[in-house]
Order: sequence, then C-alpha cells, then structure tokens
Amino acid sequence: MKFLVDFFPIVLFFVAYKFGGIYVATSVAIVTSVIQVSYEWFRYKKVEMMQWVTLALIVLLGGATLLLHNEIFIKWKPTVINWVLALLFLGSHYIGKEPLIKRMMSSQVNLPEAVWSKLSFSWVGFFFVSGLANIYVAYHFSTNTWVDFKLFGVLGLTVIFVLLQAVYL
Repeated sequence: MKFLVDFFPIVLFFVAYKFGGIYVATSVAIVTSVIQVSYEWFRYKKVEMMQWVTLALIVLLGGATLLLHNEIFIKWKPTVINWVLALLFLGSHYIGKEPLIKRMMSSQVNLPEAVWSKLSFSWVGFFFVSGLANIYVAYHFSTNTWVDFKLFGVLGLTVIFVLLQAVYL
C-alpha cells in the first residue's frame, strides 16, 4: 500500500503533464508532495528521511523550473534522488555496522554477509545507472519522451532489477 501512496505523485505528474504541460505538472508535483508529507506528519507524527529529501528536491528544483521557466531543473530531480540513494547505499558499507539493504531486509530474509554485500553494491549500481539513464533521456530526447520514461521506463527498469535480484536470491 505504501508503494501506491509513494507512486501517486508520479502518476499525477504524468496526468497533469499530458493535460497541461510541464509547468502545470511541476506545480502539481510540488503541491502533491507537500500534501503527501503533511498527511504523513499529521497521521503518523513521523516522516521518513527520504520523503523529506524528495520534498526538498521537488520544491527546490520544481520551484527553479517554475521561477526560471526552464524544465531542465525538474528533469534533474530523479537523477539527484537516484544518486543520493546510491551514495547512501555505498556509504552504509563504511558508516554503521551493516549495509543499508541488510538493515532494511534482514527481518524478512537471512543471508550470508557476502550476499548482503553483493546485493547492496548491486543497488548502488542500479541507482547510479538509473540516474544516468534519466539525465541521458532528459538531454537527448523530447520532454514528452522524458515524462514517459520517468513513469514507464524507470518503473520497468526497477521491476526488472527486482526480479533479477529475486532470481539471484
């Protein structure tokens, strides 16, 4: 269920883009993100760190897009988020007692340390490549293609990656 709630602003961005263009979609993304984080705060009195980071980036980069009337800022948001995640997963090997992936999943699955390490580094690679793919599409294709890639391409890549990880496990 949480996945659907987190995915909701992306779908609204996509729909708003198709009906109103990139600036309407950016406005919708900012408002939706503020509502989403506010709801989490008022309902649970807790907001995950990554939600704060995402909100800050959407307000900062989305705001720059609207203020400067330049869509490249909003196109950088997925790349920045992916690269922040890559750095967090990488940094967890050197800060703390165990990789982030193990902290997230060890209650559901028991694996040897070497496997946790491989999984973690594979996520680092995935997030880095996803960020690279996003920025490549942003600079080499139309905004329409980028929006489609943001929704369908990244989702497809993520599903394939998770399935490959499941096969590996």
